[in-house]
Amino acid sequence: MTENEKVRPGQHGGGPALFRLVRFWSRRWAPEVVERLYDGAPETWTVQNLYVIDAIHSAAQADPEVTVADVARQLGLDRSVASRMITDAVRDGFVLRETSGQDARRARLSLSSAAEKFLAAAQEYQRAAFGELVAHWPAEDRRRFAGYLGRLAGEVLR
Repeated sequence: MTENEKVRPGQHGGGPALFRLVRFWSRRWAPEVVERLYDGAPETWTVQNLYVIDAIHSAAQADPEVTVADVARQLGLDRSVASRMITDAVRDGFVLRETSGQDARRARLSLSSAAEKFLAAAQEYQRAAFGELVAHWPAEDRRRFAGYLGRLAGEVLR
């Protein structure tokens, strides 16, 4: 590759880089995440349950009355798939399903203490993974990039 062919940072915007990272991490982190979270993790600590737990946690930041539709939106799935995933998470003791206080036809979802423990372990793993990836960056760059990532996630998942 010649000097003129090299892609310079910002030359094509962040889109292609973002999608390369998403593709890379979506295939690599999931198969081993539970083993890295907690030595002796219960069999119910699955990636699917973690997705549901994280979706409920994220949706609850905007509205404490989290529904199946909220989880489906967070995960980018249709309601029937999200509902089956939620049913598994309820069975495994991570999600509490109650009748909505706003509409008796809907379910209100919340997290159990077991889910909170699982989520805390996952978030610690995520912080450590991020820290390792940018450890060689100047502290101000790490802080700024973390802020931009949080901002982007907040805007996209609203």
